Amino acid sequence: MFGFRFSVRSAAALLIAFFLVNAGTSLEAQSTARRKRETNANRKARIERTIQETYSHRWEMAGGGGYLRFRSGDNLQKNNEVTFFLSSTYFLNPKFGIMGQVGGAYGNAKVGNTIFNIQNPQISQYYFQGGPAYRVYAKQNYAATVFAIGGAGLGKFDSGSKGIPAVNLGLYPSQTRAAFQVGVNLDYNFYPNLAMRVTPLYQGTTFGNSIQNNLGVNMGIVYRFGRIK
Repeated sequence: MFGFRFSVRSAAALLIAFFLVNAGTSLEAQSTARRKRETNANRKARIERTIQETYSHRWEMAGGGGYLRFRSGDNLQKNNEVTFFLSSTYFLNPKFGIMGQVGGAYGNAKVGNTIFNIQNPQISQYYFQGGPAYRVYAKQNYAATVFAIGGAGLGKFDSGSKGIPAVNLGLYPSQTRAAFQVGVNLDYNFYPNLAMRVTPLYQGTTFGNSIQNNLGVNMGIVYRFGRIK
């Protein structure tokens, strides 16, 4: 009889201990899940605040250099050029802005063998363009903005020809003509107001009363300031 009571008491104690352990484990699991949910919510809220802070800037100023593949004459091979650019964008809202850009390109034209014994004279172009820009992607670390700008291109094709007219070397004449550019600004954000930019682009020019289709890429730094009200 004593052994039976001991067994019942022992079984009851073990059963109670089992339920207490399970209850503690369940409460701990619920507490851990609640902390994870709060952590995820806080992280998402922080990311949203950073995105809002980054893309509520009114102004973007950018500058840097790059590369352009340019045709300097209708019958000449394309030549490589080093470029620079300075641009500013005024955003009317977090997506749509008005962009203005000044840029230049420097290289050596491939004129081949001529009776003037001049090879690869230096040439340059300068661009003054403006137009719309639209931000199509905006995340915490990355952004993408497409743009289409137009204006004037100043071509200087006889600066390295030693007084020989550029057209005698097969180059376009030095002149100012319409120019236009389309591209996409790809930004990597270091901070909400500071980013690195890479811009694949197409630069169209109309020197010599023809159209030159030129491809290139720019790289530079972006600084943002001001606030959209």
